[in-house]
Amino acid sequence: MGRYVTAEIIKSLREGKRLTQRELASAVGVTDKAVSKWESGRGLPDISLIDALAQALGVSVAELLTGDVRENANRAGNMMRSKFYVCPICGNVVHAMGEGSFSCCGVQLMSQEAEDADEDDAHRVHVERIENDWYLTLDHPMTKQHYLSFATYVTSDTVSLKKLYPEQSPEVRFPMRGSGLLYVFCNQHGLFRLKTPRIQRTR
Repeated sequence: MGRYVTAEIIKSLREGKRLTQRELASAVGVTDKAVSKWESGRGLPDISLIDALAQALGVSVAELLTGDVRENANRAGNMMRSKFYVCPICGNVVHAMGEGSFSCCGVQLMSQEAEDADEDDAHRVHVERIENDWYLTLDHPMTKQHYLSFATYVTSDTVSLKKLYPEQSPEVRFPMRGSGLLYVFCNQHGLFRLKTPRIQRTR
């Protein structure tokens, strides 16, 4: 990584959490003198302490290292903040509940920015309700060179992901769990997203 945690970030996050230097030191397992050195620029926390420091300050490791802190009232439990990372070499998919730092096959992975599926005719997702399932279909190639790699259904508390492979039909079913987001990933054009249709209540 090109950046490491700075004195300003540690101090700002500690004060934002209304922690004293002694309280932060106790949470991380160091002395308050060590925290004082970090915040005055006279030392840096060892890499082995970064996980504990991020947890004590209520941020992710990526946010601690970059200083780019995203406010969210329910950081740990909101699946709707899901991010997907896809290895361009082996196709491995990493799901995270927010921004993170991941690598695969020696490559630093970037989170996939989702585009609106309704605005792209080549990746328009057709969704219908069949019994208690969402049934997704697409008019999309499924060749070894150009195919849909996976589809996923995200609600506030659940993520369901189904892997797709070349030469199979571009369709998938998910058990309904309420309103949420549906994603499909094209190996050439990236991630596409749409909201689930409004559920009609039946009597």
